[in-house]
Amino acid sequence: MKHDLLPRKLSDFLRRLTKDRRGNILAIAAAALPLIVGCAGLATDTIQWTLWKRQLQRAADSGAIAGVYQRSTDNGATTNTSTAVCHDLNLNLHTKMALQGATPCSGSVGSYTTLSYPTSSSYATNQVRVVLQVRQRLPFSSIFISTPPMITATATAASIAAGGSACIMSLGTSGTGIYNNGNTTVAAPTCILFSNSTSANSASAGGSSAVTAKAIAAVGGIQQSNNWSVQQYLPYSPAMSDPFANVTPDPNDMHCTSAALTDATVVATLGTTNCFSSLSVGSNRTLIMPPNFGPIYINGGGVDLKGAFVCVGCTIVLTNKDPAPNAPIGTVSSNASASNNITAPISGTYQGIAIYQDRRATGNTNKINGGAGSVITGAVYFPSDTLQLNGTGDTVSLCSMFIAKNVVFTGTSTLAISSPDDTACSGSGMPSNSATRVVRLIA
Repeated sequence: MKHDLLPRKLSDFLRRLTKDRRGNILAIAAAALPLIVGCAGLATDTIQWTLWKRQLQRAADSGAIAGVYQRSTDNGATTNTSTAVCHDLNLNLHTKMALQGATPCSGSVGSYTTLSYPTSSSYATNQVRVVLQVRQRLPFSSIFISTPPMITATATAASIAAGGSACIMSLGTSGTGIYNNGNTTVAAPTCILFSNSTSANSASAGGSSAVTAKAIAAVGGIQQSNNWSVQQYLPYSPAMSDPFANVTPDPNDMHCTSAALTDATVVATLGTTNCFSSLSVGSNRTLIMPPNFGPIYINGGGVDLKGAFVCVGCTIVLTNKDPAPNAPIGTVSSNASASNNITAPISGTYQGIAIYQDRRATGNTNKINGGAGSVITGAVYFPSDTLQLNGTGDTVSLCSMFIAKNVVFTGTSTLAISSPDDTACSGSGMPSNSATRVVRLIA
């Protein structure tokens, strides 16, 4: 009898236990605890993985961009690219973990896995691809996985065309390359203004100046200003090449006289003479050169324009027949009362160049104040000197390029300029100069 009672009591106990709701939360919690711990562990691993992945991707992006800048500096060569990438990784890799790979970098980052150079296309040049990998144990997964997982980041950067030609360009590599001040008005809506200066203030606009352009670009920084009216700012762009770097005066082409070319010169009697000690046009005076005269060489002297000067199909070339590196090179001074109509030749050595100054010129300023209705068609080129446009004159430059070591607009000058890419300028002889490029990640 007692033996039958025990099973019955056990059965009743179990029946009551299954119907008893007290303590069910504890039971469920105990059953779910492994799942909760597992989810928390996986969440921790996911967050840690994501952080490392983002840090690694940022380093890869930065390294690829640095590589493209170096290739652009080296005209596409890859000799120094690895050094540039390693230097950037030492600065910007924040995972605190050594990189996996066979190509070592100096410093603490270890090595990058892959550095390659995809083939350039018409859209993207100087391409650099960087692949980075790190191997690190994750806090939770490492309990079950003996081999730490590999985290990989890949970035490809390239130099791509910004679109449009640079009509105003500073070749200097330091200081403020393009400076606008006073009440100057520069209207170049289809052009890019470009400064090769690495300064943090590579291009500046102040005072009451007003500059309208397609873009303002620089190797260095650009101070944003309400004086700029541009579609885009392009700071820290690859340096732009000199479009006339291969143009050099040939002394054999200079048929010189010791006399100056002035408003009193009888140009019909010049014959083959094309080289003069200086060029000057007095106030209220006029000098009209024969059409397609070609280069007018100024041998060591300067150009002083106060009256009207007309030259269609010619180039004023400030140079010196003396080949000495320190031979004196003259400057240009165009008064506000001057009325200039200079059109560059459309063929030959000086194709598309209206005014050219020898590269041996140093430390001087060329001033073009302009005058009512002055027109310059072609490039104004002072690669080693400053070009200053100022005063009260209005210079209407239908199809022009202003290229100098430094370009300064001040006073109340007005400049209206069209891009060499514009249809209206297709016959000007100027190069497209659409080499303005920016560095961007493309993959």
